[in-house]
Amino acid sequence: MGSDRRSKIHYPLLMSDYLPCTEEAMDYLSKADPELGRIIEQIGPIKRPADPDLFSSVVRHIIGQQISIAAQATIWQRMGEAFDSLTPAAVQASTVDELQSFGMTFRKAEYIHNIAIKIEEGSLDLERLQTLEDDEVTKELVKLKGIGPWTAEMILLFGLKRPDVLSYGDLAILRGIRILYNLESIDRPTFEMYRRRYSPYGTTASLYLWAVSKTKAL
Repeated sequence: MGSDRRSKIHYPLLMSDYLPCTEEAMDYLSKADPELGRIIEQIGPIKRPADPDLFSSVVRHIIGQQISIAAQATIWQRMGEAFDSLTPAAVQASTVDELQSFGMTFRKAEYIHNIAIKIEEGSLDLERLQTLEDDEVTKELVKLKGIGPWTAEMILLFGLKRPDVLSYGDLAILRGIRILYNLESIDRPTFEMYRRRYSPYGTTASLYLWAVSKTKAL
Protein backbone atom coordinates (compact mmCIF):
# COMPACT_ATOMS: atom_id res chain seq x y z
CA MET A 1 0.00 0.00 0.00
CA GLY A 2 1.10 3.55 -0.59
CA SER A 3 2.14 5.73 2.33
CA ASP A 4 -0.68 8.17 1.54
CA ARG A 5 -3.16 5.65 3.01
CA ARG A 6 -1.40 4.83 6.26
CA SER A 7 -2.88 7.37 8.65
CA LYS A 8 -5.90 6.60 10.78
CA ILE A 9 -9.45 6.55 9.43
CA HIS A 10 -11.21 9.81 10.11
CA TYR A 11 -15.00 9.88 10.05
CA PRO A 12 -17.31 12.78 10.83
CA LEU A 13 -19.19 10.67 13.41
CA LEU A 14 -21.39 13.07 15.33
CA MET A 15 -22.07 12.53 19.03
CA SER A 16 -25.77 12.42 18.20
CA ASP A 17 -25.29 9.69 15.60
CA TYR A 18 -26.61 6.81 17.69
CA LEU A 19 -29.02 3.97 17.15
CA PRO A 20 -32.58 5.03 17.97
CA CYS A 21 -33.41 4.74 21.68
CA THR A 22 -35.99 7.45 22.37
CA GLU A 23 -38.19 8.00 25.40
CA GLU A 24 -41.17 7.18 23.18
CA ALA A 25 -39.65 3.82 22.22
CA MET A 26 -38.67 3.00 25.79
CA ASP A 27 -42.15 3.83 27.10
CA TYR A 28 -43.83 1.81 24.38
CA LEU A 29 -41.69 -1.27 24.99
CA SER A 30 -42.12 -1.03 28.75
CA LYS A 31 -45.89 -1.05 28.39
CA ALA A 32 -45.90 -3.75 25.70
CA ASP A 33 -43.62 -6.09 27.64
CA PRO A 34 -43.18 -5.75 31.43
CA GLU A 35 -40.12 -8.05 31.48
CA LEU A 36 -38.33 -5.94 28.93
CA GLY A 37 -39.62 -2.86 30.73
CA ARG A 38 -37.86 -4.04 33.89
CA ILE A 39 -34.56 -4.12 32.00
CA ILE A 40 -35.18 -0.72 30.44
CA GLU A 41 -35.79 0.73 33.90
CA GLN A 42 -32.61 -0.88 35.25
CA ILE A 43 -30.34 0.22 32.41
CA GLY A 44 -31.90 3.47 31.25
CA PRO A 45 -31.23 4.93 27.79
CA ILE A 46 -28.59 3.13 25.73
CA LYS A 47 -26.32 5.13 23.44
CA ARG A 48 -24.72 2.90 20.84
CA PRO A 49 -23.02 4.62 17.91
CA ALA A 50 -24.32 3.95 14.42
CA ASP A 51 -21.98 3.44 11.48
CA PRO A 52 -20.75 6.67 9.91
CA ASP A 53 -21.72 5.74 6.36
CA LEU A 54 -23.20 2.87 4.39
CA PHE A 55 -20.00 1.64 2.81
CA SER A 56 -18.23 1.39 6.15
CA SER A 57 -21.29 -0.42 7.51
CA VAL A 58 -21.11 -2.96 4.68
CA VAL A 59 -17.39 -3.52 5.24
CA ARG A 60 -17.69 -3.73 9.02
CA HIS A 61 -20.47 -6.29 8.97
CA ILE A 62 -18.96 -8.49 6.30
CA ILE A 63 -15.85 -8.59 8.47
CA GLY A 64 -17.97 -9.38 11.52
CA GLN A 65 -19.60 -12.49 10.10
CA GLN A 66 -19.07 -15.51 12.37
CA ILE A 67 -16.24 -13.97 14.40
CA SER A 68 -16.12 -12.43 17.85
CA ILE A 69 -16.62 -8.72 18.50
CA ALA A 70 -13.02 -8.55 19.70
CA ALA A 71 -11.70 -10.10 16.49
CA GLN A 72 -13.82 -7.74 14.42
CA ALA A 73 -12.50 -4.76 16.39
CA THR A 74 -8.90 -5.87 15.85
CA ILE A 75 -9.36 -6.12 12.07
CA TRP A 76 -11.15 -2.78 12.01
CA GLN A 77 -8.33 -1.12 13.94
CA ARG A 78 -5.76 -2.48 11.49
CA MET A 79 -7.76 -1.08 8.61
CA GLY A 80 -7.95 2.25 10.42
CA GLU A 81 -4.17 2.32 10.60
CA ALA A 82 -3.85 1.59 6.89
CA PHE A 83 -6.46 3.82 5.27
CA ASP A 84 -6.67 7.58 5.42
CA SER A 85 -10.34 7.24 4.49
CA LEU A 86 -12.27 4.01 4.06
CA THR A 87 -13.87 4.77 0.71
CA PRO A 88 -14.77 2.47 -2.19
CA ALA A 89 -11.99 4.08 -4.22
CA ALA A 90 -9.38 3.36 -1.54
CA VAL A 91 -10.53 -0.23 -1.13
CA GLN A 92 -10.61 -0.80 -4.89
CA ALA A 93 -7.04 0.53 -5.09
CA SER A 94 -5.96 -2.17 -2.63
CA THR A 95 -5.52 -5.80 -3.58
CA VAL A 96 -7.45 -8.70 -2.12
CA ASP A 97 -4.22 -9.92 -0.53
CA GLU A 98 -3.72 -6.55 1.16
CA LEU A 99 -7.25 -6.65 2.55
CA GLN A 100 -6.76 -10.20 3.77
CA SER A 101 -3.58 -9.15 5.56
CA PHE A 102 -5.69 -7.24 8.09
CA GLY A 103 -6.87 -10.59 9.45
CA MET A 104 -10.06 -11.35 7.52
CA THR A 105 -10.53 -14.43 5.36
CA PHE A 106 -9.62 -14.36 1.70
CA ARG A 107 -13.29 -14.83 0.82
CA LYS A 108 -14.36 -11.80 2.86
CA ALA A 109 -11.57 -9.75 1.30
CA GLU A 110 -12.88 -10.73 -2.14
CA TYR A 111 -16.44 -9.76 -1.21
CA ILE A 112 -15.39 -6.35 0.07
CA HIS A 113 -13.11 -5.67 -2.91
CA ASN A 114 -15.81 -6.66 -5.41
CA ILE A 115 -18.41 -4.43 -3.74
CA ALA A 116 -15.98 -1.50 -3.88
CA ILE A 117 -15.44 -2.15 -7.58
CA LYS A 118 -19.20 -2.22 -8.24
CA ILE A 119 -19.63 1.12 -6.48
CA GLU A 120 -16.74 2.72 -8.37
CA GLU A 121 -18.03 1.37 -11.69
CA GLY A 122 -21.50 2.75 -10.95
CA SER A 123 -23.35 -0.57 -10.97
CA LEU A 124 -24.07 -0.31 -7.24
CA ASP A 125 -25.55 2.75 -5.53
CA LEU A 126 -25.67 2.21 -1.77
CA GLU A 127 -27.23 5.60 -1.16
CA ARG A 128 -30.32 4.50 -3.10
CA LEU A 129 -31.05 2.13 -0.22
CA GLN A 130 -32.06 5.18 1.82
CA THR A 131 -35.21 5.44 -0.31
CA LEU A 132 -36.31 1.80 0.07
CA GLU A 133 -38.45 0.00 2.62
CA ASP A 134 -36.72 -2.43 4.98
CA ASP A 135 -37.66 -5.58 3.07
CA GLU A 136 -36.62 -3.98 -0.22
CA VAL A 137 -33.24 -3.03 1.26
CA THR A 138 -32.72 -6.62 2.39
CA LYS A 139 -33.63 -7.98 -1.04
CA GLU A 140 -31.14 -5.64 -2.71
CA LEU A 141 -28.32 -6.34 -0.29
CA VAL A 142 -28.55 -10.13 -0.36
CA LYS A 143 -28.02 -10.00 -4.13
CA LEU A 144 -24.41 -9.05 -3.36
CA LYS A 145 -21.92 -11.83 -2.78
CA GLY A 146 -20.93 -11.92 0.86
CA ILE A 147 -24.14 -10.45 2.23
CA GLY A 148 -26.75 -12.73 3.74
CA PRO A 149 -29.86 -11.92 5.81
CA TRP A 150 -27.97 -11.23 9.08
CA THR A 151 -25.48 -8.88 7.41
CA ALA A 152 -28.30 -7.09 5.61
CA GLU A 153 -30.17 -6.64 8.90
CA MET A 154 -27.08 -5.25 10.62
CA ILE A 155 -26.64 -2.76 7.76
CA LEU A 156 -30.31 -1.82 8.12
CA LEU A 157 -29.78 -1.31 11.82
CA PHE A 158 -26.34 0.30 12.06
CA GLY A 159 -25.98 1.84 8.60
CA LEU A 160 -29.51 3.05 7.90
CA LYS A 161 -30.61 3.35 11.55
CA ARG A 162 -34.00 1.84 10.80
CA PRO A 163 -36.18 1.79 13.94
CA ASP A 164 -37.71 -1.69 13.71
CA VAL A 165 -34.96 -4.27 13.20
CA LEU A 166 -34.80 -7.46 15.28
CA SER A 167 -32.61 -10.15 13.75
CA TYR A 168 -33.43 -13.85 14.08
CA GLY A 169 -29.96 -14.56 12.74
CA ASP A 170 -28.23 -12.71 15.59
CA LEU A 171 -27.14 -15.19 18.25
CA ALA A 172 -26.85 -12.51 20.93
CA ILE A 173 -30.44 -11.41 20.31
CA LEU A 174 -31.64 -15.01 20.65
CA ARG A 175 -29.59 -15.45 23.82
CA GLY A 176 -31.04 -12.25 25.25
CA ILE A 177 -34.59 -13.45 24.62
CA ARG A 178 -33.86 -16.85 26.18
CA ILE A 179 -32.37 -15.26 29.29
CA LEU A 180 -35.05 -12.60 29.66
CA TYR A 181 -37.95 -15.03 29.39
CA ASN A 182 -36.22 -18.08 30.87
CA LEU A 183 -36.53 -20.14 27.69
CA GLU A 184 -34.51 -23.26 26.91
CA SER A 185 -34.65 -22.52 23.19
CA ILE A 186 -36.40 -20.21 20.77
CA ASP A 187 -37.89 -21.22 17.43
CA ARG A 188 -38.95 -18.91 14.63
CA PRO A 189 -42.66 -18.69 15.60
CA THR A 190 -41.72 -17.73 19.17
CA PHE A 191 -39.23 -15.18 17.90
CA GLU A 192 -41.88 -13.69 15.59
CA MET A 193 -44.25 -13.35 18.54
CA TYR A 194 -41.70 -11.18 20.35
CA ARG A 195 -40.80 -9.28 17.19
CA ARG A 196 -44.45 -8.32 16.72
CA ARG A 197 -44.68 -7.32 20.38
CA TYR A 198 -41.68 -5.02 20.08
CA SER A 199 -42.69 -3.50 16.74
CA PRO A 200 -42.39 -0.68 15.69
CA TYR A 201 -39.37 -0.32 18.01
CA GLY A 202 -37.45 -3.52 17.31
CA THR A 203 -34.14 -1.68 17.09
CA THR A 204 -34.49 -0.27 20.59
CA ALA A 205 -35.50 -3.72 21.83
CA SER A 206 -32.36 -5.11 20.17
CA LEU A 207 -30.20 -2.75 22.22
CA TYR A 208 -31.62 -4.07 25.48
CA LEU A 209 -31.56 -7.71 24.39
CA TRP A 210 -27.87 -7.34 23.51
CA ALA A 211 -27.30 -5.97 27.00
CA VAL A 212 -29.22 -8.88 28.54
CA SER A 213 -27.23 -11.37 26.46
CA LYS A 214 -24.03 -10.36 28.26
CA THR A 215 -25.39 -11.54 31.61
CA LYS A 216 -25.70 -15.10 32.91
CA ALA A 217 -29.14 -14.50 34.37
CA LEU A 218 -31.42 -11.74 35.62
